[in-house]
Amino acid sequence: MNLANAITLARFPLLFVIAILLYVPFPGSCSLAFLLYLLTGFSDWLDGYVARRWSMVSNFGKFMDALTDKILMLGLFMLFLTLHILPPAFLFAVLLVLGREFFVTGIRLVAASRNVVVAAERSGKVKTVVQMVSVGALICAQAIGRDLHAIPFHDIAAQAMHGFGLALFLIAVVCAVESGIRYTVKYRFLFQDIG
Repeated sequence: MNLANAITLARFPLLFVIAILLYVPFPGSCSLAFLLYLLTGFSDWLDGYVARRWSMVSNFGKFMDALTDKILMLGLFMLFLTLHILPPAFLFAVLLVLGREFFVTGIRLVAASRNVVVAAERSGKVKTVVQMVSVGALICAQAIGRDLHAIPFHDIAAQAMHGFGLALFLIAVVCAVESGIRYTVKYRFLFQDIG
């Protein structure tokens, strides 16, 4: 355990704190959830910076950084379905993203067993960034709608931010499927003689 890995692992409890704040209807809870979400984004950059700056890069750190990102995103997507921040009709889209993440993780595990390094694809990185901005926009919409009543036209601003978040979410789903296909095609040789 080193500082970089500790920063990475801190995102686990932050997911639960954000979830509680979005559930609990006290003034400012959604705004606090949004600030904590921004903190998770900052920590995602910070752990990599610390690892590179002070030579703390490790296979554990690389694996856990990717895993915590997936858990954070998928956990919040499920939460959004529960709270109807994502419409129920988006369940299929969330399942597509969930299936893609498990499938690519499976490819990585098979590759590791054969001493093959599965490098991060650019399309996968784009998918992650779009997902993160989408989640931020959806939480921000809740903060505007529930906490910022003093702002003129706050309802319109909240609806616009929510629509923006939904649009980005759908783009992220397309990116997830597209990058999943890229991984499958590029590493299809791993499925030969499997079992």
